[in-house]
Amino acid sequence: MKKIRVLTLGLVATALLLWALPAGAQRSATVVKVQAGKPAEFRFTLSTKSVKHGTVTFAVTGAGALPHDFKINGKSTKLLSGGQTQNLTVTFAKAGKYPYLCTVTGHAAAGMKGTLTVT
Repeated sequence: MKKIRVLTLGLVATALLLWALPAGAQRSATVVKVQAGKPAEFRFTLSTKSVKHGTVTFAVTGAGALPHDFKINGKSTKLLSGGQTQNLTVTFAKAGKYPYLCTVTGHAAAGMKGTLTVT
């Protein structure tokens, strides 16, 4: 009888531990690398165009001959010249399609824009 009780308690403890681990584990931070001005002057290159909702850090690098910025979900970087970098942390509370663009006059119209999908 004592062995059954110990075995039952052990199984219950193991089950609780397995249930609690995924709930307590934090999701790893999402980082999206962005190159502004590459492959062409008025283009962005993103390491991914789809992320899970939550906090996302955009690691933005100026890669063109002209200064560019990166704006998404109401937040933007400063103007970045070639080789300069800035991290931009944005929280996406829900799934959807979020437009991004360069706010320098004429750059978005020239093609420096896109859409990030948040799932």
